[in-house]
Amino acid sequence: MTATAAPTKTTPRTTPRTAAARCATAPCTWLTLTERVRNAGGYRTAAEAEHRTRVVLSALGSQVTGEERVSLAHALPEEAAGLIAAQIPALHPLPARDFVESVASRLDNATTATARWDTSTVLTVLADLLPPPLLTNVLTQLPRGYALLFGRAELSADRPLAHRTG
Repeated sequence: MTATAAPTKTTPRTTPRTAAARCATAPCTWLTLTERVRNAGGYRTAAEAEHRTRVVLSALGSQVTGEERVSLAHALPEEAAGLIAAQIPALHPLPARDFVESVASRLDNATTATARWDTSTVLTVLADLLPPPLLTNVLTQLPRGYALLFGRAELSADRPLAHRTG
């Protein structure tokens, strides 16, 4: 006769993706956003995660224009929306590599590799909070390479290059 262990109660593991899914159904706060960034990026403090979130969102604010920019700001917590809206849109978006380098230049002691980690962490959390059609519209506006920063597969190779009108 073998003894069987009593069943144990298990708590479902929360991942950034499952946590973000909950946020998509209810208003997300700045604190929730930065806590998700902290968890996803493995940052030691809330202040560290908040600083990186501010830097990456400010950099992103200059890359997205038009209706996508307005929709992106509306989909985010007020403080994040302000970071996006406060930036002057660039006439032409930076290539993804240059975008990461611009983030590196805004962070103390950052290398391109650490800036890529910070950028991907923030943008992946952001992508999980956005409605999929909005994320697709934002990615369509940006040059190739940004989808990977948002934790997504690159859009099809036959899509037109990002361009701006007006």
